Amino acid sequence: MEPLYVAHAVSSGEGRNGHVATDDRLIDLDLAVQKELGGPGGLTNPEQLFAAGYAACFHSALQAVARAAKVDLGASSVEASVGIGKEGEGFGLNAILEVAIPGAPRETAQALVEKAHQVCPYSNATRGNIVVEIDLVQASDD
Repeated sequence: MEPLYVAHAVSSGEGRNGHVATDDRLIDLDLAVQKELGGPGGLTNPEQLFAAGYAACFHSALQAVARAAKVDLGASSVEASVGIGKEGEGFGLNAILEVAIPGAPRETAQALVEKAHQVCPYSNATRGNIVVEIDLVQASDD
């Protein structure tokens, strides 16, 4: 693959209890381990950043496939939940995407979701590596 864009970020400090910043400083955040993992919480964490990226990327893929199919999505949205838990000797992730497409009938909306899952870079990166569940939670005939 020939990259069209490359993002650059640096983690410093103590990883999950440290700091992350992009080279352009549009992201410049302190991090904290979640309370559920024994940390202090109160600051963002890598799973939140991953969830935000996946939600935005999948929504963009959904909009692209809808445009190509000439389908109006209405006020569509994608909510991503990313979980972390013990897996073997280490930790693993899972993701749930909840997609709302109030501008399209359920059958059409489901087809768009499936197509978006095939073209979304985050979906392609995670496929076969983590469990990703995608739920169509709203369509125009709900």
